[in-house]
Amino acid sequence: MRRVLAVGAHPDDIELGCGATLLAHSAAGDAVAMLVMTGGENGPGDDEVVVGRRLEQEQAARTLGARLLWGGQRDCTVVPDAATVAVVERAITETDADVVYVHAPDDSHQDHRGVAAATLSAARRLSRVLHYQSPSTLTFAPTTFVDVTAYLSGKLAALGAHASQVEMSAMVEPDAVVASARHWGAQARIGYAEAFAPTRMVIDLLPTPRREPVEVPETLRLTLSASLAAHGR
Repeated sequence: MRRVLAVGAHPDDIELGCGATLLAHSAAGDAVAMLVMTGGENGPGDDEVVVGRRLEQEQAARTLGARLLWGGQRDCTVVPDAATVAVVERAITETDADVVYVHAPDDSHQDHRGVAAATLSAARRLSRVLHYQSPSTLTFAPTTFVDVTAYLSGKLAALGAHASQVEMSAMVEPDAVVASARHWGAQARIGYAEAFAPTRMVIDLLPTPRREPVEVPETLRLTLSASLAAHGR
């Protein structure tokens, strides 16, 4: 069983970047957790909407079968200082994570950059750290893909929980999400995919049992030779 931690700067970031992959992890029996660093206080909408955004995130986490952790940071002020690194380190320790997903580092949103940098520091001893794409990502060259054909509808349901974001952002529209998954699926030669650019990705391969030469008993060899001779072979 893997222990997975997905880290995002704001509500809906994780769902957009790797929501279907988290569903695949859950279906495989892995323990999945989400660390949302801020409450999205500077997102679209008034104060009432902002308060409701936390409830939306809780609903989305339930849809993904994930445990939800909050980072306690302030939207649009995240910096990769020691305090922020410590928040991610505590989450890694609390979840005993051995796989971490986080924003791609090259991003036009300062919170995304800050969370990516802080997570790389916090996860410096882990062997599996993968970056996902956000709508504000600038450069992204993925080399690892997850087949999410069976989980795309679940990802859309999780995103649908973020009503305050979906209604006010074209980047979260279902058609755009499906088109992105189809694009990466074509790159990966599968139906629909989520794409990742790993900092590190160790693949565990079960050892293949060594095939020892089979020693044929002398009596069996004689019988086999006689049988072949009788058939003119």
